Amino acid sequence: MMPVFSVIGAGVAGLSVASELAARGADVQVFDPAGPPGPHHCSWWAGGMLAPWCEYENAEEPVLRLGQQAIVWWQQRTTVQQRGTLVVAGRRDLPDLRRFARRTEGFREVGADFAELEPDLPGVAQGLFFEGEAHLDPRRALSDLYTSLKGQKVRFVQDKAPALDNVIDCRGLAARDALPDLRGVRGEMLVIRCPEVTLTRPVRLLHPRIPLYIVPRGGGVYMLGATMIESEDRRRITARSMLELLSAAYALNPAFGEAEVLETGVDLRPAFPDNLPRIRRLGGRIYANGLYRHGYLLAPELARGVADLALHNTHSEFFDEDRD
Repeated sequence: MMPVFSVIGAGVAGLSVASELAARGADVQVFDPAGPPGPHHCSWWAGGMLAPWCEYENAEEPVLRLGQQAIVWWQQRTTVQQRGTLVVAGRRDLPDLRRFARRTEGFREVGADFAELEPDLPGVAQGLFFEGEAHLDPRRALSDLYTSLKGQKVRFVQDKAPALDNVIDCRGLAARDALPDLRGVRGEMLVIRCPEVTLTRPVRLLHPRIPLYIVPRGGGVYMLGATMIESEDRRRITARSMLELLSAAYALNPAFGEAEVLETGVDLRPAFPDNLPRIRRLGGRIYANGLYRHGYLLAPELARGVADLALHNTHSEFFDEDRD
């Protein structure tokens, strides 16, 4: 008889692990004192970009290779928009665009045909189009996972997990009581409404101070994000970050200057020193953590690795053998 697995944490890591285990026929329960997915989870504030080729610009090789498998995994569980990613730069920042191109792959250069892809970027003349990339709405994805798991009779308990066997710890930064090499990386974001601008895919603006990404959420709503600050300060977004995010959006289209700011958000992404996730077995408990800024991109592979370990004692690429 298969044991009951107890997953601690109902963010993207915990729900993905629970989903993978349930898909393989396991009996699963999820513990999270904060309750169902919401603003209290780091993954609530994510961009939701499934962009392995773009991320490879400053990430390790597994992000490119393993991240490519995430699109299909998420398509089986939520709505995914596969319209690619545009990377653009202003004229004075074209050297940054060429540098980005040298460090990545899977794109085609865009010039005269730029308006055919995104007509509402009038100030942009050159870019790179990563056609194979996709994006999702993180909040909808978390909600869809939660609803699907409840439909599969996965039990959700709004409480701390008692002493149990077969525990899988996905608490994010809160797991530093057992993972001392985990650190928090501050990210800040805005949600704005600007019906005057229509973008159909994520756009990344290369900028010397604050590279911006803007992700369409539908109905004229956009998520603006980018800051990666080596800080564990959880206070609200700073005036400087908000100004730079909005100024970068304004550079893409001046109509963003009239946008309505709907939300601001700050989160601390859990990360290990090399910014790659880890699966560790310590004291009879499995820890799955360290998704950094690649939560939705690498959560499927992390979940598969956890399921392989929990069900078959098979070590995946993210398994940390030195800590077993």
